Amino acid sequence: METENNRRLLEEFAPHSYEEWKEAAVQLLKGRSFEKTLFTPTYEGFSLEPIYTGETVVDFPGQADPPGMGTRVRGSRIEGYLGGGWLISQELSAPTARELNGIALKELENGQNELNIWLDLPSRSGRSPQADDRSPGVCGLSLSTAREMRDLLEGIHPEMISLYFQSGRSAPALYALLLAAVAEGGSDPAKLSGCLGMDPLGWLAERGEFPGERARTYDIMSELIRFSEAKTPGLQIVDVQGHAYHNNGASSVQEMAALLATAVTYVREMTKRGLSAGEVVSRMRLSASIGGNFFLEIAKFRALRLLWNRVMEAFDVPQEARRVHLHARTGQWNKTLFDPYVNMLRTTTEAFSAVAGGCDSLHVAPFDEILRESDAFSRRIARNTHAILAEECGMTQVIDPGGGSWSVESLTDKMAAEAWRRFQDIESRGGMTEVLKTGWFAEAVASVREERRKNIQRRKDVILGTNTYPHPGESLPPSRKIDYTAIGKGLVEALAAARRSRDAAAVEGALASLRKGSGKDRMEAMVAAASAGATLEEVMEALDPGESDLSAEPFVLRRGAEDFEALRFAARALKERGRRPLVHQLNMGPSRRYRNRADWTSSFFHAAGIEVLNEDDYLERSDAVRAAMESGARYMIITSDDETYAEEVVPLARALKEADKDLAVFVAGAPGENEESWRAAGVDDFVHLRVNNYLFNRGLLESMGAEIRTHT
Repeated sequence: METENNRRLLEEFAPHSYEEWKEAAVQLLKGRSFEKTLFTPTYEGFSLEPIYTGETVVDFPGQADPPGMGTRVRGSRIEGYLGGGWLISQELSAPTARELNGIALKELENGQNELNIWLDLPSRSGRSPQADDRSPGVCGLSLSTAREMRDLLEGIHPEMISLYFQSGRSAPALYALLLAAVAEGGSDPAKLSGCLGMDPLGWLAERGEFPGERARTYDIMSELIRFSEAKTPGLQIVDVQGHAYHNNGASSVQEMAALLATAVTYVREMTKRGLSAGEVVSRMRLSASIGGNFFLEIAKFRALRLLWNRVMEAFDVPQEARRVHLHARTGQWNKTLFDPYVNMLRTTTEAFSAVAGGCDSLHVAPFDEILRESDAFSRRIARNTHAILAEECGMTQVIDPGGGSWSVESLTDKMAAEAWRRFQDIESRGGMTEVLKTGWFAEAVASVREERRKNIQRRKDVILGTNTYPHPGESLPPSRKIDYTAIGKGLVEALAAARRSRDAAAVEGALASLRKGSGKDRMEAMVAAASAGATLEEVMEALDPGESDLSAEPFVLRRGAEDFEALRFAARALKERGRRPLVHQLNMGPSRRYRNRADWTSSFFHAAGIEVLNEDDYLERSDAVRAAMESGARYMIITSDDETYAEEVVPLARALKEADKDLAVFVAGAPGENEESWRAAGVDDFVHLRVNNYLFNRGLLESMGAEIRTHT
């Protein structure tokens, strides 16, 4: 309600227009470009602006929609998280069902409410080629029989929690094991919720081949959806994942476009087989990775719902059936092996983004996910990130926290527009299957990845603790050795024992019925075979999805830190061979005159694992030369302020070369018009902001005798 005081205050402080603000900003820039200085380009195809106003989002579709209605840009549910928070869906891994059951029981006791289980998937460990002595970050579950499924669910009431299986090519057989185990345990399959995780195009993207003959695989998918509608109405069957693209370096809008295009492919294939689009999407969830740009990632999840609504509208799906379950997992592109505890901070901000964007379920990765098998401590910290957001940050007490923010609404609009443009580009080229087969989408992602990579190498994009503010002399956390040979032997013995104890005739009869069946009969026979004791592999063989008839370039996991990690490992190996990677920093003059430049210069080399002798200042040229000769270093970098450079660079460089002509001499800073004279005096190169840090240090390490192993 407007009061006299309020009215007078508004009159005294009248609002300013964007043009007035811009004019004031231009004056403060003192000749620097307004656009180049204050606009930040993104990999999504648009720039972040310095200020947003109400006029920026005046035409944004869905802005006035209530949560849970219309475009659902403001959330999937009317009540948001007030009616219950997001599902705490921490990925759990262990090689055996009994071992994983022990982990799952502890996690459920401490707040997890969706069991997120890995099976039969490629590792997302993201290990550097230099980390061969370290175990993968994920050891997937081996699950072969309904008995093992019962072991997994021992002490757990499956009808009371959500079950999310990342099951890869084995999804249909896993469904049979699940139903058999649940029935034997006395639970009602109709009360199950969660997702089975069938995603054949996701398998193609990660593994490079389709998990069977396409027509047969989609036939099985359609039969599974039909059967589940009556048998397990609360269980989603299809899990459209974008992780492979994100973790290969894709932009957020590329990942969004791939999710939409993959979902559209599945809907089309299923409608060809007699299902309605509404029946298909009710059995589907979308799973996206979360990147490090806080506001863009909030916008991504809001924009995904908006675009999903647009796609559903095109398929004539009724408004009430358009809700989509959005699962989020913290991405791996920006995670690091070195200074790994910083990963805790990264996953915290990423989780905040996903929750603010309205995700329905969330996995927060343990900080050590990419370098070793996570333990109870790292799992606990990751799980408690959910609790902090819900209980201490109060994220369950607000609906669409970003709604109404001009910047968030504008970014949502732009993310949606760019993702839709890329989605249409995929569609114009024949759809997701075709762009994977031809490699077009891989090339598009590679283009963005290489742009990211160059910016990381030049330290334009910061990876804290890796290419900026590295921790010199850091040791990696100890690995946890896993005896895979012993595990494999135990699994083989357990499977053999299970086969000996079953009724072989009953199993063969059930498998024979499965081979002959079709439609609902085939699904019933599949569950019967699992109940009789057939293994997951036997069920899949009897289902006979056929041989793969489609291959593509796989989207292998890549991380932005890999190049610098390769340098760090190379420097460490060089030192272990008795050849210390060393640069002597000759700090000329009193420290107060150049300290910032000296610190920056040391960090430049530390990013590559190169040691820097930087503790001494030299007031006399002769002292600097003598110290250089005594240090044993073969690489010298002169560091000081510009005024000192004018007096010292030429005579000092000459003195160093005269003392040892094979020394490499660098100068910290751009030479400007002095380059020719300084090089003539003996300076070999210059270190400054515009230098590609990675390439410079790689060349330096190679000249020291290091062997550097990278993906490319």
